[in-house]
Amino acid sequence: MPNNSTKILFLMTLISGTLISLSANSWLGAWMGLEINLLSFIPLLSTNKNMYSTEASLKYFLIQAIATSSILFMILVKINMQELFYFTSNNSWNNIIILPFFLKMAVAPFHWWLPSVVEGLTWSNCYIILSIQKIAPFVMISYLVYNNFFIQMTIMLSALIGAIGGLNQISLRKILAFSSINHIGWMLMTMVMGANLWILYFAIYMINVSVVILMTGMLNISFITQMFNSFNNKKLVKFTLLTSMLSLGGLPPFLGFFPKWIAINFMMQNLFMFSCFILIMSSLLTLYYYMRLMYATLMITNSENLWFTWVYPKMIHNHKLIMFNLTVVLLGMMTSNLLLLTY
Repeated sequence: MPNNSTKILFLMTLISGTLISLSANSWLGAWMGLEINLLSFIPLLSTNKNMYSTEASLKYFLIQAIATSSILFMILVKINMQELFYFTSNNSWNNIIILPFFLKMAVAPFHWWLPSVVEGLTWSNCYIILSIQKIAPFVMISYLVYNNFFIQMTIMLSALIGAIGGLNQISLRKILAFSSINHIGWMLMTMVMGANLWILYFAIYMINVSVVILMTGMLNISFITQMFNSFNNKKLVKFTLLTSMLSLGGLPPFLGFFPKWIAINFMMQNLFMFSCFILIMSSLLTLYYYMRLMYATLMITNSENLWFTWVYPKMIHNHKLIMFNLTVVLLGMMTSNLLLLTY
């Protein structure tokens, strides 16, 4: 792991690379921002203490290098053919240029690298790769995406693979990776409908993922089996983790249901009936494996201890962080319910 000053430097350049891509007015400028972002993230991934993180960083570098080189190749072809490299709405090029961005985002069927890469990373790097690293490619995709058969098949395939792939996993990192693939399908659908709803969806997704990763990283949990009989002295941790995971799964009345409810309304208005059905069924599957995970925590091999462990402060480690996470989840839930009632 790099020391703190080096880590802060790479984090700053990583964020600056994302901002360069967001503020670029040409494909070449967007490609430069993506390259800066990639080269800043690789040193954060690799460590000398863990060979799995080194392997994951090498896999991530190869996949992202292939994607960015493909983007550069297509930019050059576009310049030579049209003598123009600014953002345009030429639909004949959109389906081709969008493919490398799908590879960078791990959109199905280009999803195969994400679970294996995430499995070898620390929780902080997992959060970066599942949230921050998706911002710039998402904005680039929003310039290109429009409703056609290819995009609709990609949306449904991402939703189904993200839901089915997480069913037989015991690693929390892989479960979050497949859940991310499922949420990408929802966000692509909101982009297709021409609304800026995907920004709201992505922001709420980042909040939910940050709470889950903060809790699991703080407790040093990586597998479902570690959750058996592990929180008997930490009832508040159980409740916070339960609410955050149900919110990430999109169960009403939690915060994660709010953008899905609006997306379902948009899909009904635009007559995307079959896509809406597939997305809802896939969300039920993702909710199933989150419920299975919490069932292991709440019921299986669960033994109650003395009543004073509820309030005895030494039994709750980092209780300030736990209370902050719980406050974020509950306030978000109350705010989303008020907005739903006034809609």
